[in-house]
Amino acid sequence: MLHVYEFEVFKDENFFIVEPFDMLGATQGETFQEACEMAADWLKIDMEHRAMHEIPFPTPTFGNELQHGGERLVVAVEAGRDTVEKMTASEAARRLGVTPGRVSQMMKTCQLEGFKEGGTLWITKGSVDARLEDRPKAGRPRKDQAEKKRA
Repeated sequence: MLHVYEFEVFKDENFFIVEPFDMLGATQGETFQEACEMAADWLKIDMEHRAMHEIPFPTPTFGNELQHGGERLVVAVEAGRDTVEKMTASEAARRLGVTPGRVSQMMKTCQLEGFKEGGTLWITKGSVDARLEDRPKAGRPRKDQAEKKRA
C-alpha cells in the first residue's frame, strides 16, 4: 500500500530535523539528503508497525502551516504487512536455538515482534536479529553483575 504524508524539515543547531504533520515523532539527519532518507525510513517503519498491529493509519493532510520556519517535504513509501522482513515462528526458533513454543512466549512478552496472518505466526527479522545481538549468555550471571542489577 502506498502511504504519502507531509513533513516539515528544519535546521537545528547541528542537524536537519524532520517532523510529520499527521503523526507523533520525528527523525533527523546531518545533511538535508540524510534527513529526507531518514524520513522515508521512519515512515516505512511506522506504517509497517501500524499494519502488523492493526493500528489505523492517520488521514494525511497537505498544505499544513509550517511550525518551525522550515520546508515542506512530501514522503511516499510502499509499506504494509507484505513489506515487513519476516520469518515463520519455526524459522525464528531455529535461528534463536529455541522451540517454536518459546518463540510464541517471547512474542507475548514483547521480546520478539510479530503478527498472526491466517494461521501463520510471523516474526520480524529485525526483532530476531536484535535478540541474537542482545542474547543473554548461558549459565548463571557472575555475582558482581547480579548485585549491580539489584542496585
